[in-house]
Amino acid sequence: MKPLYVAVVGATGLMGRELLKLLEKRQFPLTSLQLLASDRSAGKQLFFNHQEIEVKELTSASLSRLNLVFFAASTEASRRFSPTAVKNGAVVIDQSATYRMEPWVPLVVPEVNLEDLKDHKRIIASPSAATIQMVMALAPLHRVNPIRRAVVATYQSVSGAGAAAMEELTNQAKQVLEGKGVIPHVFTHQTAFNLLPEIDVFLYNGYTMEEWRIKEEAAKLMHSPDLAISASCVRVPVYIGDSQAIHLEFTNPIAPEEARRLLAEGGYPGGAGFPAVELVYSGDTSSNVTASYLAKTWEAALGVKVGLSRLEWGELLRRGREDPPDMTISGWAADYPDPDDMLRVVFHGHPLRWHNAKFDALVEEAAQITDRKRRIDLYQEADRILVADEAAVLPLGYAQGRQLVKAYVRMPRTPPYLLRLKHAVVERPDG
Repeated sequence: MKPLYVAVVGATGLMGRELLKLLEKRQFPLTSLQLLASDRSAGKQLFFNHQEIEVKELTSASLSRLNLVFFAASTEASRRFSPTAVKNGAVVIDQSATYRMEPWVPLVVPEVNLEDLKDHKRIIASPSAATIQMVMALAPLHRVNPIRRAVVATYQSVSGAGAAAMEELTNQAKQVLEGKGVIPHVFTHQTAFNLLPEIDVFLYNGYTMEEWRIKEEAAKLMHSPDLAISASCVRVPVYIGDSQAIHLEFTNPIAPEEARRLLAEGGYPGGAGFPAVELVYSGDTSSNVTASYLAKTWEAALGVKVGLSRLEWGELLRRGREDPPDMTISGWAADYPDPDDMLRVVFHGHPLRWHNAKFDALVEEAAQITDRKRRIDLYQEADRILVADEAAVLPLGYAQGRQLVKAYVRMPRTPPYLLRLKHAVVERPDG
């Protein structure tokens, strides 16, 4: 790989700092890193990979001898300086709205339209945060069953307007709680303990600029210029975190189960899904358990990969969500041919549910008798029931299986359970 000389413009702002965290976390293979900002921020020191780097003033001269430049600054900075970076041979990834709707500039979310990068002319635009959030959920469905209409309501935190907006929310909250008057500066109205259905300026058509951005950007990203989108964007008084409620109309009828499958696969048959999209299965009314959460929890406790994909975990959840909410984990080591060779763990109730009356009766009977041959016969018969329904069984090495069961016991708010292990019945202590 050739050397990669990288610069981040707007490094001291909220977006720039988050970008630096991502580059560091993902061990981005850069050769050198230059941090650029306005003259007000020049001279500041920021940490990257445990090293202190001085922030330099953004000038035309500072954009020379670079391969890749991230613009995480204002539209004015991007419009003025990105052509210079391109002229000097760098590829620009622009986070601002400057080039998003230019026909010659690809607007890209890698999981959605990576192929659009093929013909870039050294400037690549990134959509708004709200658009990215929406198309990550829409694209897997749209690939298989084209979406005709989308009605979306977004609830966006104040961090979208920068650090000054976050500071204003803090100050206003204190002032309101102390009974003092509030004078807004960043927003047109008070944000503390309030909702503002106004993000950016209003346009001639009655939409705000943010609402119109979502419509235009989503259509470009999904190559669907005729896609009808109506957005309502609301600023909410939280620091970080956006949410959306989306109602979709498809070209053809689609069942909820099919939509869940497509989301889990990322829109590609047998796919692993998008890394940023986590499909939540509501197994009962008391809690939401996600497939990836289950995998992470148990794999962390075991110290090994369980061997089920996120899609397989999700399928187990989907199949079991109609079962009774009682909790039982059954597990035992086969007495044949090697007692320590295998532990079969079967989950009953929430979150992994599998139930078979004959299997339960066989295991219960085997746990109560002392005749070893008869006990082995019963376990073998129960084992055949499990093998016939592989999705209900998690086969592990015996030591790993015991750790899995122990990890499950430690999970918060799990109901009492009965664990059958090596033909012994062990009750969970109260509390």
